[in-house]
Amino acid sequence: MVAAATCGCEQGQPTVPVAVKSSAPTTTNKPTTVGIPKSARAIGIELKLIPAGTFTMGDANGDEDETPHQVTLTKPFKMGVHEITQAQYELIMGVNPSEFKGADHPVEMVSYEDALAFCRRISELPAEIAAGNVYRLPTEAEWEYACRAGTATKYSFGDDDSFFGDYANFFGASELGDCAWFIWNSEDATHPVGSKRSNAWGLCGMHGNVVEWCQDWYGDYPSGSVTDPRGPSTGPWHVFRGGCWGFPAEQCRSAARGRIDPSLRFAYVGFRVCLSPSGQ
Repeated sequence: MVAAATCGCEQGQPTVPVAVKSSAPTTTNKPTTVGIPKSARAIGIELKLIPAGTFTMGDANGDEDETPHQVTLTKPFKMGVHEITQAQYELIMGVNPSEFKGADHPVEMVSYEDALAFCRRISELPAEIAAGNVYRLPTEAEWEYACRAGTATKYSFGDDDSFFGDYANFFGASELGDCAWFIWNSEDATHPVGSKRSNAWGLCGMHGNVVEWCQDWYGDYPSGSVTDPRGPSTGPWHVFRGGCWGFPAEQCRSAARGRIDPSLRFAYVGFRVCLSPSGQ
């Protein structure tokens, strides 16, 4: 079975031929009791503070579900510099479900609920409880805002996704190849997090390696300006964002959207965590 046949992708949505493993749960009933870390930092989770601000979400030249509209995020938040790695996931959850094994590779083969369970577990670490920190997945708006890092171009580095340029090589596409693992340079596998150039706000892997779960249910964009949007209250699909090792350049754009049944697990789907500063 391939992901394209099971993830509800329609016209304009990425299709990646990835085998789906067993749907058995990838969480344990309780955290491991040996060597429990004290904090998210203790397992190497690095966060960057993302400022509040206003931006244009979407792409007038993109897919039909990318209607441009103004979004204001009224509060700063912290975003994971990298996708959660397999080592980090296994330390907290006691299992590594990934297809492409590598301690410093992004964890994949995780459902939406698996990602939420990880967020709950790290929020329950002693230092995080003491600090009042609650980890979560980013909203779709937060994700695109952080990915763009103040830009209004196709990618966080500009518009160039040609196969020629200062950064070009046989497999990669100019600057995209320097910033992301995608179909032309990945050799059909994930790679260590942080092994490509970051965006202007210090976030790595936003355009490739694995796509990332977001909080929001998938839905049409509003036609007007919105503040701190959260998406629909329910639906059949959850949003994922970002490019991955099997996507073409067009599906790695800052505005590109995807959606999957939240119960499914694929070898190209991972996540990164988000944190609102204490008191917000």
